[in-house]
Amino acid sequence: MRCPIARSLEHVGEWWNILILRDAFRGLTRFDEFQKSLGIAPSMLTRRLNALVHAGLLARNRYCEHPPRYEYVLTDSGRDFKPILVLLQEWGNRHFSPEGASVVTINRQTGALAQPLLIDSISGLPIDDEVFTTEIRAPARNTPDTN
Repeated sequence: MRCPIARSLEHVGEWWNILILRDAFRGLTRFDEFQKSLGIAPSMLTRRLNALVHAGLLARNRYCEHPPRYEYVLTDSGRDFKPILVLLQEWGNRHFSPEGASVVTINRQTGALAQPLLIDSISGLPIDDEVFTTEIRAPARNTPDTN
């Protein structure tokens, strides 16, 4: 599948995966922490953690030999998911929280509420501006090395 959205959803599309990543950004690293936070069955949590490790979003590190215990930490790829998670949270607060925002992003230094916005780093325009569109491009072809 060449669609980058479909490829991405293969790794994070299961809603448990996104909630595990959310909790990882909150500092949770251990199986029992994830289980307590999510109320998820151990077998399901095991499958979801293994899938996130396999996808390269989490790394599994042993912290105890006897019995073997592991922690799950965000990889660079996993940390790159944070803006997506923040925008998803903002979208959910705006459209699906009639009682008001229950989870918000704040500036740790000032305590001020953040107002997440996805912008184009070249023009400074918000991506939802009408000047932007999506187009499908042919994949780059590998050319043989002629050296």
